[in-house]
Amino acid sequence: MKTIKTTPYTPTDISIQEIDKNTTRILAYPFENGYALTVAHPLRRLLLGSSVGFAPIAIRIEGVAHEFDSLRGMMEDVTLFIANLKQVRFKITSDEQRVVMDYSFSGPTTLKGSDLNSDEVEVVTPDQYIATINENGVFNFSVIIEKGIGFVPSEDIRNIIPDGFIPIDAYFTPVRKVTYQIENMLVDDDPNFEKIVLEIETDGQIDPLSAFNNALEVMRRQLSVFGQEWSVESDRVDSTEYEADIKELLQKIDTLGLSARSFNCLERANIKFIGEIILMSEAELKEVKNLGKKSTDEIKDKLEELGYPIGGTISPEILAALQKKLLKMKNS
Repeated sequence: MKTIKTTPYTPTDISIQEIDKNTTRILAYPFENGYALTVAHPLRRLLLGSSVGFAPIAIRIEGVAHEFDSLRGMMEDVTLFIANLKQVRFKITSDEQRVVMDYSFSGPTTLKGSDLNSDEVEVVTPDQYIATINENGVFNFSVIIEKGIGFVPSEDIRNIIPDGFIPIDAYFTPVRKVTYQIENMLVDDDPNFEKIVLEIETDGQIDPLSAFNNALEVMRRQLSVFGQEWSVESDRVDSTEYEADIKELLQKIDTLGLSARSFNCLERANIKFIGEIILMSEAELKEVKNLGKKSTDEIKDKLEELGYPIGGTISPEILAALQKKLLKMKNS
């Protein structure tokens, strides 16, 4: 017998099926009619747009001035070589944001992705063809490999690489394909409930389940803005009992006594105040350009000394007031 509900049904079951090394199917159910699509579509978008990957962003080739040049001793011209290099999927093995790899090859040889493996980068597409070096040919080149999300065109990369390097369109996204199906299912004689069948395929830089968990975390952070205490008269959040805490968090980062490397990385990322770091998750802090593990640990230790560990809980009142004041100070 149908009853009048006061809250939507909460899904209770999830099943994970590993299709192969880089493909996973996730089933979640049961959802109220219409809710499955509401959940599945943004998850697909976040998986494709916010998954962190690695890509070559620039190359420097000895004896080559630009991408439309040719190189004696190599069968491919430079344009085709770069196109092949884009298909190679790298993975930086350390916490570094960027690495510069130097390579040297002599012919005759067929260059494949596996030839670019090193202690600093792992190639997850070892069979990808790159170029053919002819007999007596010598091929020396350097590649900048960066960590990022989404797609960044070469025009946007030109100003962030050293002189002498040719910028490359960067395809960071490690998720190759995301599909979902919404299936009807029966719950308590009601056939209008739904099941999400989500299938994720990656290129090997990240496993599908990690990509899925990352998308959930991104969604949580995006929605967290609505979880704050707010009102039309939001100035009332600036209660005197929170002023001491907020004043401390509005100090500039140079008061933390960080090493020059850590300070410079934050400054280059336009992070000026302690409160800006407090609002970051540990994953976001690690994504700050050129901020390695040692610097990340140093910053975390300093914040713990203040009583504000990364990822810790901040009261909604302080959070709302801090965000408002930081926005004013950054725009002033």
